[in-house]
Amino acid sequence: MLKKIRVTLSILLFTLITLYFLDFRGYLPEWIQWLTKIQFVPALLALNVVVLVALLLLTLLFGRVYCSAICPMGIYQDTVAWLSKRVNKKKRYHYSKAKNGLRVIVLASTVVAFIFGFTLLVGLLDPYGAYGRMVTHLLRPAYLAGNNLLASIFTAFNNFTFYKVSVYIVSVSSLVIALITLLGIGYMAWRGGRSYCNTICPVGTLLGFLSRYSLFKVRINEEKCNACGLCAMKCKASCIDAKNRKIDYSRCVTCFNCLESCKRNAMKYRPNVPWKKKRQPRIVENQEPTGSLDASKRRFLTALLAISIPAKNLIAKVGSESPLSKRAFKRQTPIMPPGVPSIDHLLQKCISCHLCVSKCPSRVIKPALLEYGLGGMMQPKLYFDRGFCNYDCTVCGDVCPTGAILPLTKEEKNHNQMGQVQLILENCIVYHDETSCGACSEHCPTQAVRMVPYKGVLTIPEINPEICVGCGGCEYVCPAIPFKAIYVEGLTMQRRIEIEHDEVKEIQIDDFGF
Repeated sequence: MLKKIRVTLSILLFTLITLYFLDFRGYLPEWIQWLTKIQFVPALLALNVVVLVALLLLTLLFGRVYCSAICPMGIYQDTVAWLSKRVNKKKRYHYSKAKNGLRVIVLASTVVAFIFGFTLLVGLLDPYGAYGRMVTHLLRPAYLAGNNLLASIFTAFNNFTFYKVSVYIVSVSSLVIALITLLGIGYMAWRGGRSYCNTICPVGTLLGFLSRYSLFKVRINEEKCNACGLCAMKCKASCIDAKNRKIDYSRCVTCFNCLESCKRNAMKYRPNVPWKKKRQPRIVENQEPTGSLDASKRRFLTALLAISIPAKNLIAKVGSESPLSKRAFKRQTPIMPPGVPSIDHLLQKCISCHLCVSKCPSRVIKPALLEYGLGGMMQPKLYFDRGFCNYDCTVCGDVCPTGAILPLTKEEKNHNQMGQVQLILENCIVYHDETSCGACSEHCPTQAVRMVPYKGVLTIPEINPEICVGCGGCEYVCPAIPFKAIYVEGLTMQRRIEIEHDEVKEIQIDDFGF
């Protein structure tokens, strides 16, 4: 019964999280968003104390139920393991000793990397972020292609329930990383069940340490157990030593497979209460004293405290102004999504789950390569080759689970400066070809670009970077080829601008308590 409840809950949460990443039409209710906010690392980075306390108490009470029912990467591994047993019906798991040295090294490396601002490693190993990238870059294109196929079929019958959307690769580098993650973790799950959770995943290691002291555990009744090994054969965490009747609770993911496999009813999920009858009590040799902390445990506690320390970003500050080029331009500073106070803030908070990439209706948010430095690889930036940031859109800040992109109201978004407009006069077709244009001015919501008299009836763009919000409308529509005549240069710190009687007041976004 316990296994059926776990499987049902796992399938439900896994399906909802996956569909939330794929839902480009906004059909799902807004409350589903909380499923992304109850993931461990996003809650930790967002300093969501309520969620963190709830997850820690849940682990101390019932064991690693987070890993078995809430974490989407864990459920993905269970799915692959289930498929492997369908292919090889004789497949059996076997007990293996815990690789505690490797687990501590990976966790410690993740914490150290986070402290020194190298958040790339945190993003790569965080199970929620890794799963989000897999869905965004691998499953989403297939999902959109299926939508377009349905649109073609329904349109043929004059039914316009579906509409076609463009399908393209958002980022080659992120696609490759997502594919490696899918195949790597999938291979480990195919061969060894939850081996990734119990050797590499830092969240699994941390919660595994706490689960050793959980109230409810799968316990073995030594009177009834005959050491047949059926439970160990079904244990996808390889944590049951049937010969010695011992369970490594730091690796047990509370899947309840062992309970159903036992023919003698010798295994129960229960609190630490003595069995009613115990005719031949066993003495377990080399048992650790529960009141002492060895060096490994001290490292776990140190890691838990250290991971909450704000990371010190080592990325050098990049100038916000870019010299004008006669021909091509190269953006010196990437444009951060609206609501990101600074590059430092983004590098400290973002785990590159790419939910903002998946949800952006204009498709202008893309993963960075090295624009933020190596530590900021895969983190979101704005690029205006396929659209521009809608003046009233606040979706990215609304969906971000870590607080890397702070939520903005529409009024705050309208006064939030992400970048400043720059003009390359030599590339402008009015200047170069003496032809009327004005497309950039027509798409500017703040009149940071306006047309002024030039020659005869011609008008030419004139820019005021101080009142530009950096939406990229001018850059997107500029018809100059092969090089744009107007573009947006990013800022290392976003600003809130107020226009009062033709005067511009600049205020740091942090001053408003966002």
